[in-house]
Amino acid sequence: MSFALVFIVACGVVIALAGFIKRLPLLFYAFAVLAVVLLFAGTEGYIDGGWWKPLILLVKRCMLALSLFTIVMFTGALSRESWLGIRLRSIRSELSIVACILCAGHVCQYLVAYVSRAVAGSLDLETGASIFIALVLFVLLIVLGVTSGNAMKKRMRGVSWKRIQWFAYPFFLLTYVHLMLMIAPAAFLGSEQAMVNALVYSVVFAAYVIMRLYRYAKDKGAKASVEACKDTGGLGEG
Repeated sequence: MSFALVFIVACGVVIALAGFIKRLPLLFYAFAVLAVVLLFAGTEGYIDGGWWKPLILLVKRCMLALSLFTIVMFTGALSRESWLGIRLRSIRSELSIVACILCAGHVCQYLVAYVSRAVAGSLDLETGASIFIALVLFVLLIVLGVTSGNAMKKRMRGVSWKRIQWFAYPFFLLTYVHLMLMIAPAAFLGSEQAMVNALVYSVVFAAYVIMRLYRYAKDKGAKASVEACKDTGGLGEG
């Protein structure tokens, strides 16, 4: 249930602070960098006490970054006219960049250990597949992160930028596959926590797919109605 709690809290904070995030994005980028630095300092033994240990859940286990990515993706499934859709769409780029910074910390925490195991040939099939997918995700993360900023968006052609951002869809779905491969062994061995996590992730990702397909169908129907209206002189009369 850890992800569910982090996601719910993240949703509340993001919605409440949307205006503040839009006005001062650099502050939140700095907080993300600081969280990653503190995590590395803590895990390497440079910080006394355990006050930094919540970062293990939030950053090392990627709970906060995944929550922010989930908010960004669900925003695309919300109505453009709704209060929530308007509020969250205004900060999608900022949330994406914060999530990319936090996710980079997660990747760096695990990369060395898993690469060492791969070289030694001690990875099982599921973990090996998960690591391969993680490397693909890391490449997509870099591409999406670099192009998420408003400065880069202004420099690129609109069509090119949209094509690159389309990779957010396979990125999000591959994230689900990566998660399932990582927790599947423990779930098959009867770990209740792993089974609960698998259920929570599945519900969240399934809800997104359903909402996004519904949004696509509705937008397509609205576009068809507009085209029909144009064909009849804009009055809709037959």
